[in-house]
Amino acid sequence: MFSALMMIGANITSFAPFMVVGGVPITLQAFFAILAGVILGSRLGAISMAVYAFVGLAGAPVFARFTGGFAQLMSPTFGFIIAFIFTAYLTGKIVEVYSSRTAYITAALIATVIIYIFGTNWMYFAYQIWAVAPPEFTYKLAWLWMMAPLPKDIILAIFAGVFGYRMRHIINKTSQNRSGK
Repeated sequence: MFSALMMIGANITSFAPFMVVGGVPITLQAFFAILAGVILGSRLGAISMAVYAFVGLAGAPVFARFTGGFAQLMSPTFGFIIAFIFTAYLTGKIVEVYSSRTAYITAALIATVIIYIFGTNWMYFAYQIWAVAPPEFTYKLAWLWMMAPLPKDIILAIFAGVFGYRMRHIINKTSQNRSGK
């Protein structure tokens, strides 16, 4: 289910074209990667994000702007897709150890930082090494470019932490009721 949600979240701008800022699609991928970790846990959350990545690499047009295929490994934004796997795993690990609402929100915010650090650095180095970038494209400019989606990702990370916390408790309570505990 979370792999499918990532596929939809990656292409939300196809349905809401106003969500493209400066040529950068504002997706819901970070939100769903974090949510996968906090609801499914570290192992299943990471697996669901890896399934998403492998489906896209196999050629299905599931990445942003309905792209896919093995050539996407060379895309300057592929670092974000890799980061989603680590993000789901890390958020899942944190909430498996700490079960407070604060821990869920903290895990989601830490995950957002990881997505930005890994993805933005991959993007910068991709543009410097193998992708075509204007000569004035600097490390600072790469980070400035990421400022457009940052407020949205912070808000959605907090929402994912709160929502994930509530959902995890509902799921736990439902499973306890079914098992007769």
